[in-house]
Amino acid sequence: MSLNTRFTRSKLAHAIIGAGVGILVAGTAVADPVTVVSWGGSYGAAQDAALFTDASKNSGIEIIRESGASMSKTCLQVESNSVTWDLVVTGSGGAANAAAKGCLEKIDYGVVDVSDFYPNLYTDYCVGSDVFATVMAWNTEKYGEPGSDGAPQSWADFFDVEKFPGTRAYRANNVDGALEPALMADGVPAEEVYQVLSTREGMERAINKIRELKPHIAVFWGSGAQQAQLMKDAEVDMTTGWNGRFDNAKKDGATVGYTLKQALLDYDCFAMPKGAPNKDVAMKFLAEVSKAEYQANLPFHITYGPTNKKAYEITTAPKELIESLPSHPSNVPMMLPVQLAWYAEHREEALELYMELMSE
Repeated sequence: MSLNTRFTRSKLAHAIIGAGVGILVAGTAVADPVTVVSWGGSYGAAQDAALFTDASKNSGIEIIRESGASMSKTCLQVESNSVTWDLVVTGSGGAANAAAKGCLEKIDYGVVDVSDFYPNLYTDYCVGSDVFATVMAWNTEKYGEPGSDGAPQSWADFFDVEKFPGTRAYRANNVDGALEPALMADGVPAEEVYQVLSTREGMERAINKIRELKPHIAVFWGSGAQQAQLMKDAEVDMTTGWNGRFDNAKKDGATVGYTLKQALLDYDCFAMPKGAPNKDVAMKFLAEVSKAEYQANLPFHITYGPTNKKAYEITTAPKELIESLPSHPSNVPMMLPVQLAWYAEHREEALELYMELMSE
């Protein structure tokens, strides 16, 4: 074979790969890498360490890891027929809303086994990856350790700047987990929160409660990494945010504590954009990464609970760590489970009101 012939065939092979068709090597189809998009900071690092790296190695499925996960960006890709992502990590509420808009593929549960999952931690369009809590966190040097006399106990305390003077941080440009605390602080019982929020009047009530606090909100945070950094730098005295981010910040020396009382019990999940370029292979990777053997490792890297209940049976995490997870049976009763039906139906209207508050 001449050099030119070899070069031409080489170019042809690369062209076929670039077109996404794939070639056969030793009788095995070589698929394009699956693009998996999550968030950055300690959360993304935890997923890489506990889930993605080993799942890719064990399954033989190559992945491209990106940060900047967003259901808004996912829907933009779908609407513009330019989908480049295969799996996207998202909060459950964001997935519910994106599914209602037609932006997501249905999960093939003939491929993805959720028979060992806890109930209500997966939907037709979203497979739970971890259980977390949206909590209020504070500087323990200023307000005391959780459970101590005088430490904050409720969302009412978070909004009470006379009893607990100091600066606050709150979520920016995203309504997920933002309105429920405000209603509870305004005296609405947890079991009635979503009933009240299902009316325009109820949404406005929550917005007005946040509006009262706004002069004391020094920072509106946009990411979990920012939540952690705010507490590491003691930039604010109290903030809303995700429990695992604060636990990792504490490991890094932050004087931060939080309570699970009245916290929002929620879960992150994997969603697949409608028209994902590598749908079939991505579904296989989703099946692999959902196995208990990977989820059992997650608490070592971030204090989020597994969605696969078998992970609790096989994890070697110490008892104290397991009992601190939001999904532990002793913690669940004190929290408010996020209601996905509300997010699917009302999120857009609520977000419009919230963005108006942001622009004031």
